[in-house]
Amino acid sequence: MAAIKRMHVAVNCSDLEKSLAFYRSFFNAEPTKAKDNYAKFELDNPALHFSLNVRHFEKNGVLNHLGFQVDNTEEVLAMGERLRQADLLLIDEMNTTCCYAVQDKVWVYDPDGNAWEIFYTKEDSEFESAGETKDLSLCCAPPSAPVSVPFTSFKKTIL
Repeated sequence: MAAIKRMHVAVNCSDLEKSLAFYRSFFNAEPTKAKDNYAKFELDNPALHFSLNVRHFEKNGVLNHLGFQVDNTEEVLAMGERLRQADLLLIDEMNTTCCYAVQDKVWVYDPDGNAWEIFYTKEDSEFESAGETKDLSLCCAPPSAPVSVPFTSFKKTIL
Protein backbone atom coordinates (compact mmCIF):
# COMPACT_ATOMS: atom_id res chain seq x y z
CA MET A 1 0.00 0.00 0.00
CA ALA A 2 1.24 3.49 -0.81
CA ALA A 3 2.15 5.83 2.03
CA ILE A 4 -0.34 8.57 2.78
CA LYS A 5 1.20 12.01 2.38
CA ARG A 6 -1.62 14.27 3.64
CA MET A 7 -5.26 14.07 4.58
CA HIS A 8 -7.47 16.04 2.18
CA VAL A 9 -10.48 18.04 3.31
CA ALA A 10 -12.49 20.21 0.91
CA VAL A 11 -15.21 22.53 2.14
CA ASN A 12 -17.62 24.76 0.29
CA CYS A 13 -17.58 28.44 1.17
CA SER A 14 -19.81 31.37 0.30
CA ASP A 15 -17.20 34.15 0.40
CA LEU A 16 -13.64 33.19 -0.52
CA GLU A 17 -12.02 36.37 0.80
CA LYS A 18 -13.64 36.01 4.24
CA SER A 19 -12.73 32.32 4.34
CA LEU A 20 -9.14 33.02 3.28
CA ALA A 21 -8.78 35.64 6.01
CA PHE A 22 -10.07 33.15 8.58
CA TYR A 23 -7.94 30.20 7.42
CA ARG A 24 -4.76 32.27 7.06
CA SER A 25 -5.11 33.09 10.75
CA PHE A 26 -6.37 29.66 11.79
CA PHE A 27 -3.61 27.70 10.03
CA ASN A 28 -1.05 30.47 10.52
CA ALA A 29 -0.07 29.96 6.88
CA GLU A 30 -0.60 31.34 3.41
CA PRO A 31 -2.48 29.35 0.76
CA THR A 32 -0.35 27.54 -1.79
CA LYS A 33 -2.89 28.39 -4.51
CA ALA A 34 -5.65 30.99 -4.71
CA LYS A 35 -7.98 31.59 -7.66
CA ASP A 36 -11.26 33.51 -7.98
CA ASN A 37 -13.35 30.55 -6.78
CA TYR A 38 -10.82 28.20 -5.17
CA ALA A 39 -7.95 28.15 -2.72
CA LYS A 40 -5.83 25.46 -1.11
CA PHE A 41 -3.46 25.10 1.78
CA GLU A 42 -0.89 22.30 1.76
CA LEU A 43 0.23 21.99 5.36
CA ASP A 44 3.06 19.85 6.69
CA ASN A 45 2.14 20.09 10.36
CA PRO A 46 -0.50 18.74 10.46
CA ALA A 47 -0.21 16.88 7.18
CA LEU A 48 -3.31 18.34 5.55
CA HIS A 49 -4.37 19.32 2.05
CA PHE A 50 -7.25 21.71 2.69
CA SER A 51 -9.23 23.37 -0.07
CA LEU A 52 -11.97 25.97 -0.26
CA ASN A 53 -14.49 25.84 -3.10
CA VAL A 54 -16.90 28.69 -3.77
CA ARG A 55 -20.20 26.87 -4.26
CA HIS A 56 -23.83 27.45 -3.40
CA PHE A 57 -24.79 25.13 -0.55
CA GLU A 58 -27.36 24.59 2.14
CA LYS A 59 -25.99 25.23 5.62
CA ASN A 60 -27.56 22.10 7.08
CA GLY A 61 -25.25 19.43 5.68
CA VAL A 62 -23.93 16.28 7.30
CA LEU A 63 -20.59 17.68 8.47
CA ASN A 64 -20.53 17.88 12.27
CA HIS A 65 -17.13 19.46 12.87
CA LEU A 66 -13.42 19.25 12.09
CA GLY A 67 -10.52 19.29 14.48
CA PHE A 68 -6.92 18.71 15.43
CA GLN A 69 -5.73 16.57 18.31
CA VAL A 70 -2.70 17.85 20.20
CA ASP A 71 -0.40 16.25 22.78
CA ASN A 72 -1.37 18.11 25.97
CA THR A 73 -3.48 20.84 27.58
CA GLU A 74 -0.65 23.35 27.25
CA GLU A 75 -0.81 22.96 23.46
CA VAL A 76 -4.59 23.50 23.53
CA LEU A 77 -4.06 26.69 25.55
CA ALA A 78 -1.19 27.89 23.33
CA MET A 79 -3.22 27.32 20.15
CA GLY A 80 -6.21 29.00 21.77
CA GLU A 81 -4.11 32.03 22.68
CA ARG A 82 -2.68 32.27 19.13
CA LEU A 83 -6.22 32.15 17.71
CA ARG A 84 -7.41 34.79 20.20
CA GLN A 85 -4.50 37.04 19.17
CA ALA A 86 -5.68 36.62 15.55
CA ASP A 87 -9.13 37.88 16.65
CA LEU A 88 -10.84 34.55 16.05
CA LEU A 89 -13.55 34.14 18.64
CA LEU A 90 -13.05 31.00 20.70
CA ILE A 91 -15.22 28.89 22.92
CA ASP A 92 -13.31 27.12 25.68
CA GLU A 93 -14.33 23.68 26.96
CA MET A 94 -11.88 22.50 29.57
CA ASN A 95 -12.28 19.19 31.38
CA THR A 96 -15.37 18.26 29.38
CA THR A 97 -16.67 14.74 28.76
CA CYS A 98 -17.73 13.78 25.27
CA CYS A 99 -17.33 10.77 23.00
CA TYR A 100 -16.39 8.60 25.98
CA ALA A 101 -13.37 10.76 26.81
CA VAL A 102 -12.41 13.61 29.13
CA GLN A 103 -10.96 16.41 27.02
CA ASP A 104 -9.67 19.95 27.07
CA LYS A 105 -10.61 21.84 23.91
CA VAL A 106 -11.28 25.14 22.21
CA TRP A 107 -13.62 25.81 19.29
CA VAL A 108 -13.64 28.34 16.44
CA TYR A 109 -16.03 28.83 13.52
CA ASP A 110 -15.11 29.76 9.97
CA PRO A 111 -17.22 32.39 8.12
CA ASP A 112 -19.63 29.70 6.84
CA GLY A 113 -20.20 28.17 10.29
CA ASN A 114 -17.88 25.16 10.02
CA ALA A 115 -16.73 24.32 13.52
CA TRP A 116 -13.12 23.44 14.32
CA GLU A 117 -11.89 22.06 17.62
CA ILE A 118 -8.38 21.85 18.99
CA PHE A 119 -8.42 19.10 21.63
CA TYR A 120 -6.40 16.99 24.01
CA THR A 121 -7.81 13.70 25.31
CA LYS A 122 -6.91 13.40 28.98
CA GLU A 123 -8.45 10.02 29.71
CA ASP A 124 -11.18 7.61 28.68
CA SER A 125 -14.63 7.87 30.21
CA GLU A 126 -17.40 5.37 30.80
CA PHE A 127 -19.89 8.07 29.80
CA GLU A 128 -20.53 9.38 26.31
CA SER A 129 -21.32 12.88 27.53
CA ALA A 130 -21.28 14.89 30.72
CA GLY A 131 -24.80 16.07 29.91
CA GLU A 132 -28.10 14.27 30.08
CA THR A 133 -27.81 10.73 28.73
CA LYS A 134 -30.70 11.32 26.33
CA ASP A 135 -29.20 14.53 24.94
CA LEU A 136 -26.47 13.32 22.60
CA SER A 137 -26.30 16.76 20.97
CA LEU A 138 -23.95 17.69 23.83
CA CYS A 139 -21.46 15.03 22.82
CA CYS A 140 -18.87 15.61 20.12
CA ALA A 141 -20.86 18.49 18.75
CA PRO A 142 -19.63 22.04 18.79
CA PRO A 143 -21.37 24.52 21.05
CA SER A 144 -23.83 26.79 19.28
CA ALA A 145 -22.10 29.33 17.11
CA PRO A 146 -21.55 32.66 18.85
CA VAL A 147 -24.15 35.32 18.22
CA SER A 148 -22.89 38.74 17.14
CA VAL A 149 -24.22 41.53 19.33
CA PRO A 150 -23.53 44.99 17.91
CA PHE A 151 -22.62 47.59 20.50
CA THR A 152 -23.25 51.15 19.46
CA SER A 153 -22.69 52.92 22.77
CA PHE A 154 -21.80 52.04 26.32
CA LYS A 155 -23.19 55.32 27.66
CA LYS A 156 -25.97 55.02 30.19
CA THR A 157 -29.23 56.42 28.91
CA ILE A 158 -31.17 58.59 31.36
CA LEU A 159 -34.90 58.71 30.84
